[in-house]
Amino acid sequence: MAAERRAAPARMSLLDPLKDAVVAAAIALALALPLVGFETVDTGSPGTRVATRFGWVAIGVGAVFLGRLALSLARRSGLWRRRAAPRPQARTTTAQTHAIRLAGPLLVLFAAALPFLPFSSRYLVDLATTVLIYIMLGWGLNVVVGLAGLLDLGYVAFYAVGAYSFALVARWFGLTFWEALPVSGLLAASFGLILGFPVLRLRGDYLAIVTLGFGEMVRIILTNWSQVTGGPNGINGIPRPSFLGMPFLPRAPEGAVTFSQFFGIPFSPTQRIVFLYFVILALALITNLFTLRLRRLPIGRAWEALREDEIACRALGIDPTKVKLSAFAIGAMLGGFAGAFFATRQGFISPESFTFQESATILAIVVLGGMGSQMGVVLAAVVLVTLPEFGRAFAEFRMLLFGAAMVAIMVWRPRGLLAQRAPSLRLARPAAEAT
Repeated sequence: MAAERRAAPARMSLLDPLKDAVVAAAIALALALPLVGFETVDTGSPGTRVATRFGWVAIGVGAVFLGRLALSLARRSGLWRRRAAPRPQARTTTAQTHAIRLAGPLLVLFAAALPFLPFSSRYLVDLATTVLIYIMLGWGLNVVVGLAGLLDLGYVAFYAVGAYSFALVARWFGLTFWEALPVSGLLAASFGLILGFPVLRLRGDYLAIVTLGFGEMVRIILTNWSQVTGGPNGINGIPRPSFLGMPFLPRAPEGAVTFSQFFGIPFSPTQRIVFLYFVILALALITNLFTLRLRRLPIGRAWEALREDEIACRALGIDPTKVKLSAFAIGAMLGGFAGAFFATRQGFISPESFTFQESATILAIVVLGGMGSQMGVVLAAVVLVTLPEFGRAFAEFRMLLFGAAMVAIMVWRPRGLLAQRAPSLRLARPAAEAT
């Protein structure tokens, strides 16, 4: 009897992995059927139709069932165990710090040489330009979310303000891209301050809800204020940036010289594409240096202190009001710069370019890369922007594969791709301890 009692739990435990696998397969089936659907074919008989796409659903559900069953058995047999919970704050070692510092210059050199590499093409340069835009946006949101710890779901509003302010200033006052770029940043920073004042006493989910509403308010205003913003039709004819006043055109306007004429080279449409790529590369590098410098200043250390404990900040004499407003203003300014470049690159903007999906993508870049990690934002932007491009062959399942890849990455690296980061400030060891 004692032996039977000891064997009973073992038999029951073998059923648990099977139950887990069945539940996982049922969930996969419930999610796959509405997304994939059925493609029916009429066989000719009255009222008879055959589902032809169910085979792919069955294969996927079967794979989920077998994978979940194997994982549960491995866990119960002790072949695979969960890792211990990570420490609250991981720090980089000296070797990791040197590796990150070495990777930065190498990435910059590769980015600078990309348009001239043998395998480069117009499509690749365009894709790299889009990646750099999202890198710049990620660094801007990283100030608000990663450093100051303020969850912002409406960051696309500052992106839109920068784009529309540049388009309107260029149209009304005839300013060039370089003249209107500071104006776009200042106006976006002003909107950051406007958003910052009402949310000074909010935290966490409440802050996220308010910022989400702010982003939607800006989009709705852009859609309905047709006299200024053009409404749903948007604004077209936005001027392109020029190289020292020389446009990238096949024929020069009266009294002007084109880029190709000045340098004595044949005109090519890729010249403007490459020039725009180097413009956003320069803006992204300046943004990176600017944010890295701010992190070492007292304001940057105040952001990180606010993220860790606001009550402790007040006890130390730090004013949370000024710290929050500065984070919102600087993050919004960087988003405004990116929006101005987006407008001049596209030549046309509309409210459809600034939906909540853009805010979610930018926030995913920050979280996926690692909160507060500059290099992590770069890696996450490359992954999130290029991954849908590789899924073009699976047009029907493109977003499904994209979402599954994001889930897999967050399960594998729950704290981000580069969760460990170097401290903003290192204290020198006292001479007595050093000896």
